[in-house]
Amino acid sequence: MLVSKPVSDLRELRHETISVDFAVIGGGLAGVCAAVTAARQGLRVTLIQDRPVLGGNASSEVRLWALGATSHMGNNNRWAREGGLVDEILVENLYRNKEGNPLIFDTVLLDVVARESNIRLLLNTAVYEVRKSAPDTIAGVTAFCSQNATRYTVEAPLFCDASGDGIVGFQAGAAFRMGAERADEFGERFAPDEGYGELLGHTIYFYSKDTGKPVKFVAPDYALKDITEIPRFRAVNEREHGCKYWWIEYGGRLDTVHDTEAIKWELWKVVYGVWDHIKNSGEFPDAENMTLEWVGTIPGKRESRRFEGDIMLCQQDVIEQRVHADAVAVGGWSLDLHPSDAVYSEKSPCNQWHSKGAFGIPYRCYYSRNISNLFLAGRIISASHVAFGSTRVMLTSAHGGTAVGMAAAHCQRDALQPRDLTEPNRMSALQTALNRAGQSIPGIPLADDGDLVQSATVSTSSTCVLTELAADGPWLNLTYPVAQLIPLTPRDRPTVEFRVRAKQPSEIRVALRVSDKPENFTPERTLCEQVFSLVEGEQTIAFPITEGVDQNRYGFLTLDGNEAIKVACSEQRVTGLLTVQKKFNHAVSNTGEQVPPEGIGIDRFEFWVPERRPAGHNLAFKLSTPLKAFGIEQLRNGWFRPTTASNAWVATYEDENPRLELNWNAPQTLREIVLHFDADFDNAMETVQWGHPEHVAPFCIRDYVIRDANGKELHRCTDNHQTINRIRFDTPVCTRGLSIELKHPSDRVPAALFGLRVYGGA
Repeated sequence: MLVSKPVSDLRELRHETISVDFAVIGGGLAGVCAAVTAARQGLRVTLIQDRPVLGGNASSEVRLWALGATSHMGNNNRWAREGGLVDEILVENLYRNKEGNPLIFDTVLLDVVARESNIRLLLNTAVYEVRKSAPDTIAGVTAFCSQNATRYTVEAPLFCDASGDGIVGFQAGAAFRMGAERADEFGERFAPDEGYGELLGHTIYFYSKDTGKPVKFVAPDYALKDITEIPRFRAVNEREHGCKYWWIEYGGRLDTVHDTEAIKWELWKVVYGVWDHIKNSGEFPDAENMTLEWVGTIPGKRESRRFEGDIMLCQQDVIEQRVHADAVAVGGWSLDLHPSDAVYSEKSPCNQWHSKGAFGIPYRCYYSRNISNLFLAGRIISASHVAFGSTRVMLTSAHGGTAVGMAAAHCQRDALQPRDLTEPNRMSALQTALNRAGQSIPGIPLADDGDLVQSATVSTSSTCVLTELAADGPWLNLTYPVAQLIPLTPRDRPTVEFRVRAKQPSEIRVALRVSDKPENFTPERTLCEQVFSLVEGEQTIAFPITEGVDQNRYGFLTLDGNEAIKVACSEQRVTGLLTVQKKFNHAVSNTGEQVPPEGIGIDRFEFWVPERRPAGHNLAFKLSTPLKAFGIEQLRNGWFRPTTASNAWVATYEDENPRLELNWNAPQTLREIVLHFDADFDNAMETVQWGHPEHVAPFCIRDYVIRDANGKELHRCTDNHQTINRIRFDTPVCTRGLSIELKHPSDRVPAALFGLRVYGGA
């Protein structure tokens, strides 16, 4: 029992001082990825989060689905999902939570952090004070946890501000901006004018459900009485909830840091007014049995402060896909700006303009230009307001957070400051370390001299030589133009046969199209084409590729849209093969073609997008000469997803026991084996609400066995679902060879591997 006598002075709060290598403030996806990456590199990390769960806008408190370069699979960024730790989290969430339950996603993130013994996690703990040891150096931060009434002082040589509003950077004196730059500062022709506004607002979501019996709803007094006064009320319906109401937005004309509570109240007014209208206006009789299951209590915030690094990303970096020598992360979301009057605006709720492909984000955006030991992560990184429209989304933020965590490890190891890593050799080392972890930096393959596979003789039990995909699937009506994506080399000029059905005599145009940039998937140039006259009924058309590609790249074998024609599809799926259609995707302002207004510096081009599984079959086809697109040489080329080639070894369907053999001239001492599987980088894997048809990607190898040269089993895996498998031996293995026995994912999908790496060391 504790009995405390009265005191005349103030009592002191419990106080704890924590000294670590790296302090991360903010537990959204960016902060989580920064902290976990640094901890896995051996740093002692404190992760400070002012909320009871991790994830920020992706958490169960806000419930926004996390997205990035894949953009709901509604742009032309094929196989663009963020790699490394971001991919690991998304794939794990798919495995545990394909239905998109936000509470389960909370547990996925908490597990990822809790598994790292080097991380001290402080939840419900808000940083409120910064201490400096020099004008350009942070010495520590002070935070308070309301749940255990404890004040923490966290000291570290390196800090990362991933707090969203930049509480650490702001107090430390880091240069920042708030609002929109004028068009002439960076030459950004999409920069908004004063009438459009300078800031994006906040959003609060709600969930509803059908109870199976009538439910009454009495609106709170503060709810809006007539939402028909809101310009966007016309989008209200009883069938949607959650992120579908992203446009319930407010606050862009206010101070989005200090006015957040006032913004929250206005959003509550709108949300409860919307639900009152759905339930009680009489316009939605199907809502009689529905109840309001959940309403957010904190708003999802889009924009506040942006901090200045040694470079500020701008519109041209995104649209032109500018190459940066210090690229460390990938972007690919559209330039997505909203009118500041938001839900009360007569304007379109958003303006989304896409680039023709993904782009690299330079490392110089991820640290403060004037606070020497401060990293930046999340939506506060160094970008103009226009470029921020793309970089602000969560998976882009998380990918950058991974880069920050790895950079912190390199700084701590070599006693450096963040800016020091821009030296070319140090930057190359950082990029290599990130790619070893699976980051997949655009334009930068893994160049790793320590990989023993590079010196091994590699053989396989079989290699897929593509001659056909069987016509054993559904028939696709050519309501929209369709294209089969195939990887081509300059030597490939086969004749391609398709099986079609015509309701009546018709014509169809078949073409081979490619992108201007070989790494893109926006068909801009036609290399060859032919118009075929069809008779009524089923028939074969044979399209000769008369002009081949100039370098390795994907080609689009396109068939024009015609409602009177169907084309045969295949049930077979192969890593690196995909079908797309020229059609709309309203989730990302895609109406089939991007047609921007004149003078805003945006390209006009067509969208060719895939169908989500279980739809989206490959077209059935036959080739007069085979494509050798899946050879074993691709296992060690440094790419671990399709780019300008499939970058995968694929076994034949007929091979009952696919196997890889590695042999060296002399015995090798092995410490680690790394396998890169295909967890389908083209799937957006939205984290909440959306839902997915399977919990494991259909291309992913589930079962495999690794043996040494004498047949001794070194490792056996069953029920794998992750992209990267790392097998680390507590005791090094000495052997002249390895055998890796793989099992096909299914009878419709042959075994495939993007990469195989082996590392030695005693």
